Order: sequence, then structure tokens, then C-alpha cells
Amino acid sequence: MTLLQFLRQARQLHLRFLSGALSEPPIYVIGNPSADLDSIVSAIIYSYCANNRLPIKSPRAHIPLLNLPNFPAGTELYRLRPEFSAALWSSTNCPALKSEEQFENTLQSAGNFLREHVMTVADFAQSLEDKHVWKQTLADATLVDWNAFPLPSTDKGSGSLTGLPSVSFRTVACIDHHVDENSMPSIDELPEGQPMIIQPGPGSCASLITREMQQRKLWDATPEMVQVAKLALSAVLIDTSNLTAEGKVTDVDRMAVEFLKSQIEGETQAAVDAKGDWDLEAFYKSILYAKQNSLDLLTMDEILDRDYKDWTETSQSSGKTVKMGFCSAVKPMRWIVQKAGGPEKFIDAVRSFAASAEKDLDVLVIMTAFTGTNDKFCRELFVSVMGDDEAAEKGVKRFVENSSHHLGLIEWSPLDEEDIPELTGDCLSALTEESPLWRRLWVQTHAAGSRKQVAPLFRAAVAKL
Repeated sequence: MTLLQFLRQARQLHLRFLSGALSEPPIYVIGNPSADLDSIVSAIIYSYCANNRLPIKSPRAHIPLLNLPNFPAGTELYRLRPEFSAALWSSTNCPALKSEEQFENTLQSAGNFLREHVMTVADFAQSLEDKHVWKQTLADATLVDWNAFPLPSTDKGSGSLTGLPSVSFRTVACIDHHVDENSMPSIDELPEGQPMIIQPGPGSCASLITREMQQRKLWDATPEMVQVAKLALSAVLIDTSNLTAEGKVTDVDRMAVEFLKSQIEGETQAAVDAKGDWDLEAFYKSILYAKQNSLDLLTMDEILDRDYKDWTETSQSSGKTVKMGFCSAVKPMRWIVQKAGGPEKFIDAVRSFAASAEKDLDVLVIMTAFTGTNDKFCRELFVSVMGDDEAAEKGVKRFVENSSHHLGLIEWSPLDEEDIPELTGDCLSALTEESPLWRRLWVQTHAAGSRKQVAPLFRAAVAKL
């Protein structure tokens, strides 16, 4: 079974479990709440190797569960953890063992694959709701890359996850490289032969899991296992900076890398079939690059288009139409302007977006909503007339005249008390000009006014001209 076949099957098994269709309940393999590459990969490689092979006397299905209560698998997971998408793609598509498993490491293609092949805590919670499972659910868990539940119960080794309060997990195994929290059951309380390994020191939990699976002879020499080896190697290399991180690399990591490389670069037919045009350094650098740029995934067009709606209104007096586009963003304007490279580049990006054939806007509105200082919910409003359009400019000015008080529009100032050179002095004036194109940036003090409230005010102002 290929790695992607296994992951897809695991999601389906989860749904069957909730429906009561499984004779034996699965074991969920759960990484820590940081859900970094090591935690995600550790959960997946352990699940794959242990699936229907552990516990020794009563083997059961294993399902990897990514510990993300607020992010469903799909494009949001891709944005959050692009290095995982890069690692999964490099491990399963270079080359792909089955044509139907080919995907591109892009937002939509990888996002769709992640949605079908990976499950997060948010997905688990949604599936409970979809299947109308309201009662307390009991499930077994193997913890990897951590050794304590955030919401422990009175029974040692049992507890719940943030985002899944209605599911009570019981630990049946643990492999971790963090300090022992003394929350796990003793090995005698586990099903026979189950691992309870808490060994601080190694740079990567995936190294410990690789060693354990190798020693248990659960690492087979098959083309499919070459994919698993690549994925495991991605986590070890990233967590140890390619085995160069001082004070973080141990013999466990070095031996894991040597073993995994031997599986990938070996002379066996399995390695030849699954290796493809594989280069260790390029493999590492591609995943490292994705991680280093994980906070910078959106282009300006994507930022503006991510939550976008538009309307066209006709002036009652002139009969001219005005097309207005409304962009909602969950970052402050200073972040968006900095992302663009400064006010002038921001204005250029706005013009380009509005002038695209798909949009062809007369007015562009950007509404931001975010948490500022003292955890205060804040809104900003940026409005720009996009061309020499008298009806558009008149409509905007009518909106300002009619709605400024209602929305609490005041002169812009930083809402997080930071020194923001990109939005001060002459730079700020670039966003609040009246010539040649009218534009203005405000703080919207009446923060309850969302696009649902603001867009109708704009539309009415234009229609009543």
C-alpha cells in the first residue's frame, strides 16, 4: 500500500469508526499541539508502520491525527505548514508510484490532496458534528513527540485534546524526545509489546520512531517504504539542520539518517523503483525553503482576492454604473503595506488588481479586521477610486458624508502602538490623496460594522446620486 493510499484509507476508517461500522476501534496517532513538521511526520510514519501490526496480540488500524484544532486539512493546512506539503510531495511524487497519486505542490492541487488524505483535530470535530455524534466518545491513542494531554483526566495517560472536549483518549503507546511529564501510564498498563519510550536528547522524534520500527522489523524493503523513508528523513533533516545543529544532534539522529538514506539509495529493486531522480541536498533545501517562507505565502493579489465580493450600482440621476469591489483582510493595513513593499508598491498592486479584466473596478474597498493592543478588536477602512470616474468619486464622497459618523471613521493611526515608518508622514499621505485619484485610509472605530453593513451603505450612496 502506498503512503497516499494509506492516508486516504485512514480518513475513511475514521468515518466508519464514528458510524459504528468497525468491529475493532482504531488507534489515533497524535503529535503535539505545535503540529510542526516533526510532529506531523512522526504521526504519519508511526501509523503507517504500525497499521494492523500493533499491538502484537491484537493488531488494529492506526490513524494519524494532526493536532490542529483551528485548521482543517486542505488549503489552510498548506498555508500553515507549506514545509509539510513540500515534504509529502517530494516523498510521494518523485516519482509517483501510481498515476492517480500525482499532484502539484501548489495551493489548490496540494490543498485538495491534503483535504482527502490528512485529518486534523478540526476535521475530527467537524466529522462528529456531521455525523451527529453528541455523546462522549472513547478512543485509544498513541502519542508521538509529546507525552501529556493538555486536558488530562483522573486516569493516568487519559485525557482530551483542545478542540475535541467530547472525545476521551486513552494512551496505548508513546514515543517522545521531550522531558517526561510523568503523565503516561506504566509500560505494564499498556497492551503487550506496546512502546513507551520517552527519551530526551535526539533532535527529532522521527529519529526515535525510525529506530523503533527498524528494531521491531516493521520497516520493510518495499517501494512503498522508500516513500515513508523520504518523509521520515525530511523531519529529521529539518529538525537537526541537516545534522549540523549544535547540541541538538545525537547518534540516534545520525543512525536514523544513515538508515533512511540506505533505504532510499540502496541497490534493492525497491529503491530503484521509488528513488527516481533523487538528490539529498536538493531534497533538504526544497523543504527548508518552504519552511523559511511559510509566513509569506500569499501574493498581494491573493491577499486582495482571498475574501472578495463586488457589486455594480447605477446612478439614478446620470444612469452611469459604478462597480465596487470589497476586500476583507484579517491583517492590519500596515502589514499589507509592508507585504507589498511600501505605500507606492501597495498602490500599484491595488491598481493592478482593480484593473484586471476579471475585476474592472471603479472603486476598491479594503476592510481589515484584527486584534490590536490589549486584545481589542479593530477595523480599518481603505477606499480608492480607481479611475477618472466622476460618478465613482461622487458616490464615494457621498458615502463618507452620510456614513462617517455611523461607522466612526477617524484619521488613521497605528492600532498596535508600533512605530511604522511605512505609514507615517509622506508615506501616509500617499494613501490619503485626493488627486489624481481619490483615496483615503481611516480607523473604523465602530468595529461592529462588517462588510455586511458597509457595502449596502456604499451601494446606496452611489444609487442615490
